[in-house]
Amino acid sequence: MKLPSLTIISLTALLMLGCSQANISQQPEETQTPVKTAAPKPSADNASKSGVFQDGEHPTKGMVKVITKNGKPYLEFDASFKTDSGPDLFVILHKDKTLPISGIKEADYTSIAPLIKTSGTQQYAIPEGVNLKQYQSVAIWCRKFNATFGYAPLSI
Repeated sequence: MKLPSLTIISLTALLMLGCSQANISQQPEETQTPVKTAAPKPSADNASKSGVFQDGEHPTKGMVKVITKNGKPYLEFDASFKTDSGPDLFVILHKDKTLPISGIKEADYTSIAPLIKTSGTQQYAIPEGVNLKQYQSVAIWCRKFNATFGYAPLSI
């Protein structure tokens, strides 16, 4: 006798549990009003500037863009960036859209940082006080021989 009554109790419990689950799933979901948040507006002087690297004295390819991270501007090279190895390579901002292969004048550029690596994604912080409106290109420059390995004209 214990077996049939245990079976009945178990079946009753399962039915009750099933009914309560069905009841929950039939209740209307709460509707939430979507919260509209304004996308941060990029600053006009740097947010959408980007460029494609061109060969200088050495084959150079890839893309660079100016991004803002935590309120600070950075140059970001994409994964396809690649240039040759060389001594004393630097990332610079230059005042002109095109650069000479050699003989860059000191008054025409601002040095950002030594080149981290010759290929792949990388970022360089743009120092405070650098006005990006004054520069029209990013270049990979060999300081030792004053040679432009490659450059990317920046456009909006």
